[in-house]
Amino acid sequence: MNRKKEMLVLGFALFAMFFGAGNLLFPPSLGVTVGTNWFTAGIGFFLTGVGLPLLGILAFTKGGSLDEFASKVSFKFNKIYLTTLILVIGPLFAIPRTGSTTFEMGVLPFISQSNPFISGIISSIIFFGLTLLLVLKESKVTDILGKFLTPIILFILFLITLFGIINPIGIPENPSITENIFSYGFINGYQTMDALASVLFGVVIIKGLEGKGIKNSKDQKLFLVGAGIIAAIGLGLIYFSLIFLGSQISSLKDLSTAQTALTIAELTLGKSGKIAFGICVAAACLTTSVGLTALVSDWFSKITSLSYKNIAILTCTFSGVLAVFGLDAIISLAVPVLVILYPVTIVLILLNIFNIENTNAYKAVVGITLIISIAEALKINLSFIPLAASGFPWILPAIIGFFIGNTIKPIKKNNPAL
Repeated sequence: MNRKKEMLVLGFALFAMFFGAGNLLFPPSLGVTVGTNWFTAGIGFFLTGVGLPLLGILAFTKGGSLDEFASKVSFKFNKIYLTTLILVIGPLFAIPRTGSTTFEMGVLPFISQSNPFISGIISSIIFFGLTLLLVLKESKVTDILGKFLTPIILFILFLITLFGIINPIGIPENPSITENIFSYGFINGYQTMDALASVLFGVVIIKGLEGKGIKNSKDQKLFLVGAGIIAAIGLGLIYFSLIFLGSQISSLKDLSTAQTALTIAELTLGKSGKIAFGICVAAACLTTSVGLTALVSDWFSKITSLSYKNIAILTCTFSGVLAVFGLDAIISLAVPVLVILYPVTIVLILLNIFNIENTNAYKAVVGITLIISIAEALKINLSFIPLAASGFPWILPAIIGFFIGNTIKPIKKNNPAL
């Protein structure tokens, strides 16, 4: 086996796994907001948009599985946690976001905007009707589209970045946000939801390596680190380029998330570039929607009495209704949920990576992190906690909880399901 070739292939696979339409939307908007501080914010965004997802996959090299990822807290918590993850990257936020993005980037620019709400409803019905059809028919259309769309989008992005550097589309302005730029970028990276998805993708990647005969944990880690560097370079270049281009139009503060990306495409490539970019992103959203709907349907058909087909219908219907409210509304709704879920996911990833065996350490760290994250999402004043002003009130309490929990020897129980 050619190890370098396999590592390169895995690197591109990781890149493709985390590269989607959502990854193109949020960096430009971040750039508009942070202006001249685009690089500092970009580092924070890179850590959550690239670093955490790769750590999430790396966590599974310890021989873990989805059934065990958070089971050291409790088996019931693990099931609730995974179900919540699937709901968040499914019908609550990520799937509706694909429908609203398709409308705002692939439909709205081509139609009369006299009654966009009605147009949005029609677009949502068509989009999720097509999603349902492809999910139930198990069509390979989305796989084919994905293989063609990713290179096309990357080529368009290359042109946008090249022209944006050669002929700057504007001058970055001083931002209205002057403090905690790094944490602002870090928390904005939550919106990619890639770290949440990595928890679900990790097992798939490890099984793929095992299928190639790479079964040793140390070898798997080496492959993932090498492949991760390849994926990180690709994603990092895209993120920093889009954040930089967004900073160049930081004077345009009233643009929606979708309009920001389209504006950059039009200013660099002209109207035809804007149209091509919008269509490609909209089509990419369809492949994402089909994949996520299939994932949701498969999960809930296993843990409920409902059939795969019925869950797919419910998922598409619910997502279609949410999509009508628009991309920015969905993003706003997702923020408090992600503020709760991301810190918990971060500590679980780290606990798994360091292979912590003491279940009390798991319970203490996750419990404390969850409580503080919920308080933060509810806008409770946490200024008395160190790092709260920087947006990370959960870090120090989680560290203290780890040391306290790790000193308490776990009590063995006869029933492992408790």
